[in-house]
Amino acid sequence: MKNYSHIKIASLALSFFIFFPADDAKAIPAFARKYQISCQVCHSPAMPRLKAFGDEFAGNGFRMAEYESPRHFIETGDDRLSLFREVPLAFRTDGFVTYNFGNQGSADFAAPFVLKILSGGELSDKLSYYFYFFFNERGKIAGVEDAFLMYHDFLGSGINLYAGQFQVSDPLFKGELRFTLEPYTIYGSAPGTSTADLKYDKGIVMERDITASTTLVGQIVNGAGIGEAGEGYLFDKDKYKNFMLRVSQSIGKYLSAGFFGYTGKESMQDVIGPPVTSRIQMYGPDITLDLDEKFIVNFQWVRRTDSEVILPGFPSGIMTDVVTTGGFTEIIYSPRGDMSKWYLTGLFNWVESDYDPLDYTSATMHAGYLLRRNLRVVGEYTYQFSGYSHGKVSAGFITAF
Repeated sequence: MKNYSHIKIASLALSFFIFFPADDAKAIPAFARKYQISCQVCHSPAMPRLKAFGDEFAGNGFRMAEYESPRHFIETGDDRLSLFREVPLAFRTDGFVTYNFGNQGSADFAAPFVLKILSGGELSDKLSYYFYFFFNERGKIAGVEDAFLMYHDFLGSGINLYAGQFQVSDPLFKGELRFTLEPYTIYGSAPGTSTADLKYDKGIVMERDITASTTLVGQIVNGAGIGEAGEGYLFDKDKYKNFMLRVSQSIGKYLSAGFFGYTGKESMQDVIGPPVTSRIQMYGPDITLDLDEKFIVNFQWVRRTDSEVILPGFPSGIMTDVVTTGGFTEIIYSPRGDMSKWYLTGLFNWVESDYDPLDYTSATMHAGYLLRRNLRVVGEYTYQFSGYSHGKVSAGFITAF
């Protein structure tokens, strides 16, 4: 590790403690249409961020207990057939104008930046599904990201079972539900040619409430991302499976904390000679302070170790025992909670690694104003401290319908 790591650790901790005194699938507008309710019931103060009721709704398989499923299906006389009266579809589109001070002061029109088609709902009293398709992301067809089938209360065990593809970090903080353009960088930080990270992967998720305030989530994933299938239509590039376990605990009315561990192996095929097997371990705490949706602080710290790292473009170049640490602090201020028409968000990212290309530090300020409950205008400024330091400002709109 570099000798200035303690400075960045102190900066991350300081940004947390200044504001700290001594998340399930996503809802979509199709559900608001189905139940004839406002997006405000699940989101605060604006989509895509979920509040507690939205998490509970998703955990129940996108259903409300007071509504019976049959009213949403066509009566066919076959009680084992589920056909929607109306296919639950929703759309999201984002557009921005950006100015990047680090690229010769270049201005850019970026609309649409995202065009997303979403669908989800209950197939029976136990089965539900969710997926979205990126019809346009950064000017190209990106394909399917989140896509899974959920079995609620699997065989009466109290376990919610998910199968498909999802972000490994979803039990921690869901990247798809953040307000900022700037991502949670640590979740995508994988050294060298490694494809195992905390972003999208294929596998299964098992989630169970142990007590009213304690939740346990386990995952088994390929550890290979969600790229195209190889020979034999196999998505996993090796024989190994990776595992993650996370426990979360509510502490009083306003505070919750969690801790996760991730372990697995990865076969590095892109090397000279026989394949190299790398052992991967990740762990870290997460903390959320939520003062009635008005002031929220999210904190994440991650430490990752890779026993072997292959350098891209240098199949004979191998680093051993590579350590990567980092995290983020996110602050959300909504003066009237879920009734707010505007909000402010701050995000501090930090990643430091023995593998230098992963080093990254940035600070982001973001503001949003709701023109409608499902249409907001936003402005964002990010300053990147690492590498060639520079700033980037963006302004635009985000809407879903």
